[in-house]
Amino acid sequence: MQTIILKPLFHRDKECIGIYFEKNAELQSLIQKQPGIRWSRTQKCWYAPLSKNNYETLAKVLKDKAVLKTDELKKYLLEKKQGNKLIAHPTKPQASEFKKVPIKTIVPVQQAKLVYQISGKNKEALQKFKQMLALKSYSPSTIRTYTNEFVQFLQTIREKPAEDFSVSRLKDYFEYCFNILHLSEATLHSRINALKFYFEQVLYKEKFLWEIPRPKKPLLLPKVISKEQIAALINAIQNTKHKTIIMLAYACGLRVSEVVSLKVKHIDGQRKMLFIERAKGKKDRIVSLSPNMLIMLREYYKQYKPQDYLFEGQFEKEHLTTRSVQNVLQKAKEKAGIKQDGSMHMLRHSFATHLLDKGIDVVFIQKLLGHNDIKTTLKYLHVTNKDLINILSPLEDIEGLLKK
Repeated sequence: MQTIILKPLFHRDKECIGIYFEKNAELQSLIQKQPGIRWSRTQKCWYAPLSKNNYETLAKVLKDKAVLKTDELKKYLLEKKQGNKLIAHPTKPQASEFKKVPIKTIVPVQQAKLVYQISGKNKEALQKFKQMLALKSYSPSTIRTYTNEFVQFLQTIREKPAEDFSVSRLKDYFEYCFNILHLSEATLHSRINALKFYFEQVLYKEKFLWEIPRPKKPLLLPKVISKEQIAALINAIQNTKHKTIIMLAYACGLRVSEVVSLKVKHIDGQRKMLFIERAKGKKDRIVSLSPNMLIMLREYYKQYKPQDYLFEGQFEKEHLTTRSVQNVLQKAKEKAGIKQDGSMHMLRHSFATHLLDKGIDVVFIQKLLGHNDIKTTLKYLHVTNKDLINILSPLEDIEGLLKK
């Protein structure tokens, strides 16, 4: 029987129960069906708000499915009851240890998501940080990302005031993040951006982090599948609502957040246009709707009769969650036998690449995708086969010389 470990977790400014187990489709399906349980990309685990009811629900649901290990959770609750400030494990290196802490003495970050409560002084800093993000009208996604990265910093430095950190100490901290925590280049960029916002926008220290070098990001090619695989994916879905979602995401190159945020009023059947409102970067844009897509949308509308949001969720006046849509895609991939990794964004990548394969100008594709910078769109040139398909390998030139 598989083991599931329940640990204390401080996530998005809340105490939670972290749920850790080796990959198991049956357990994952069972856990994600429970109300209030969500997946955390940053923590790489399922989690639920810390409460007696949630613990009892988990214990009941998993009783005959897995062995529950709750030692760390019970220890934390006991320490909390006794007034101990620690949220998790006491072996996390403190700020003064950044520079010379031996790597071998650190518990791997994957094995111990160690977090601490924030000191009183730094709670004030966090409040000002959130307030400035709101006043500058940053998107909810950016606010979540920046807040999470800033909280990770505050939890690490503990009692030391964030405002007292010098550029030299920040360099030590970022070196610690890379060498000890093994953060990816992308995550490290996000953390630098969050701290840059704090020091330059909240504390008004102009160009405070300008001398801190940025880690070079790896050039990762977009995940793309073929037109035949797209057709197999759509054919594998029987539910009209789910099929419409997948078809629309591919047909218009939409982000998953754009798909779930669509409203009925955004569809202009007469002009064959789809209006994308306040997408990434708070930009509106318009994309065309193909005749086949319009037919599918009309069939969906007749069957489901949505009132406000095009794809309504479980509750009134709420849209479908992005997580639900991702689940639809993964199930369709399994049914269609598609082995390639990739989330809903894979459909957007495939949309752009297939247009390039057809010879559509990259500038038009940039407008359809809503990219600010043409460089973002040009990455699809690395995966298109429009020109590469006609280039023969030099092996063909020596075929006649090879022994049979």
